[in-house]
Amino acid sequence: MSETSQPARRTPTVAQLLDAVRFLTILPVPNAETAPAPDWLTRAMTFFPVVGVGIGVIAASVFVLGQSLFGPTLGALLAVTTSIAITGALHEDGLADSIDAFGGGWTVERRLEIMKDSRIGTYGTLALGLGVTLRVAALALLPLWAALAALVACHAAARATPGFVTRKMSYAGHVSGMKVSYADAPMRKDELALVLIAVGLAALPLLLVSPVALIAGLGLGTMLAAGMAAWSRRLIGGYTGDVLGATEQMFEIGFLLGVAAVLAQ
Repeated sequence: MSETSQPARRTPTVAQLLDAVRFLTILPVPNAETAPAPDWLTRAMTFFPVVGVGIGVIAASVFVLGQSLFGPTLGALLAVTTSIAITGALHEDGLADSIDAFGGGWTVERRLEIMKDSRIGTYGTLALGLGVTLRVAALALLPLWAALAALVACHAAARATPGFVTRKMSYAGHVSGMKVSYADAPMRKDELALVLIAVGLAALPLLLVSPVALIAGLGLGTMLAAGMAAWSRRLIGGYTGDVLGATEQMFEIGFLLGVAAVLAQ
């Protein structure tokens, strides 16, 4: 009697990529084959820029269709809306919670309490509205070819920020009893190198279009993301999951504004 053949198990790399897709998007992916390890999210962060490329390509495709049907403004709005829908507004939620907490809390404990509150306040609402508006406006100003390249580069590079923040800052959520696995296992240097390689490949089309625009985008995006991280360090002593989402959003906004400052038509 022949033995029943067993399906081939996924390699760690494929498993981590699927974890990244599962965490960052609402796209259907196969279930994990084993129980998650404590450091599963940190290891998955290596592939966050790769998932960002996929999000950027989908958003860019929608932009092409939307611009051909409705013009650049509605095309840009549809592209941004698509990226929000694909990610389940994961990063936008972090931005709203962080701004609500930093704007409305007077102590570390109160700020962390606000972050855990599912309700959204005035500060968070304004942050979301301005964030979407700035991204749409920046995209609408770009020539089509530049907008497509910027979308792919932007979504890849912005999703590299969590790995650097968790490596450079301490987790602050423990003050209010919150606990996350990635706080105890920051990304290794070799993983960060892979992240940078992925971002570099994703940014290559924009580099070929305009090196100055790419530098401006990366520079302004990094400045805004670093500013958010520094603000978080000052007000709560480190980062939380919401802060990671907020830094990603700030990078997206800064990147697109930087590119538009150079290439706006």
